[in-house]
Amino acid sequence: MTSQAADGPDTVTASRRSKITPEREQEFFDAVLEQIRACGYDSVTMEGVATSTRCSKSTLYRQWKTKPQFVAAALRASRRTRFEGIDTGSLAGDLKEAARAAGAWSGKDTRLFQALGHAVMQDPELQRALREALIDPELDALKEILRRGVDRGEVAADHPALEYIPAQIFGVLRARPVLEGEDADPDYIVRFVEAAVLPTLGLT
Repeated sequence: MTSQAADGPDTVTASRRSKITPEREQEFFDAVLEQIRACGYDSVTMEGVATSTRCSKSTLYRQWKTKPQFVAAALRASRRTRFEGIDTGSLAGDLKEAARAAGAWSGKDTRLFQALGHAVMQDPELQRALREALIDPELDALKEILRRGVDRGEVAADHPALEYIPAQIFGVLRARPVLEGEDADPDYIVRFVEAAVLPTLGLT
């Protein structure tokens, strides 16, 4: 990458990095993730992101030396827990609310997972960033929902289906676009939870 060489030493000083505001940095992150969703990981370039955000290539290369580093940083900055704060007072209610939250974002997340598929398998740093941003926070929150249900006595702690509930919910989010060509929207996920997840746990 000739731009990297033209920008001087590999070491970036704090003063140079501080020229980018957090808002501007988030604009870069949003742009690269949106381009990955739209075009696929391999088609996205630092030059393309620079053009779309109206900055110089050297600005991006000073901050992130390679595209994988840039994308990993963007993923980590997008970390969120959509299930956080869900507490309806019942396990059935919590799982339905979690389903609605998951369905609301399923289209964007599924496209991102699909676009990053091969690259993630080839780059351990990208794989870690994807897990930290989009998988681990949601798994932890969903496990907390299930734990509260156990604590309330709604389901036995040793119920054999408990460990598979996250795989059920996240699996259908990924599977529906492949099987039916449609995103798993909130209505679909809620109906799935009502028809397949709650009966498995002995809930209605």
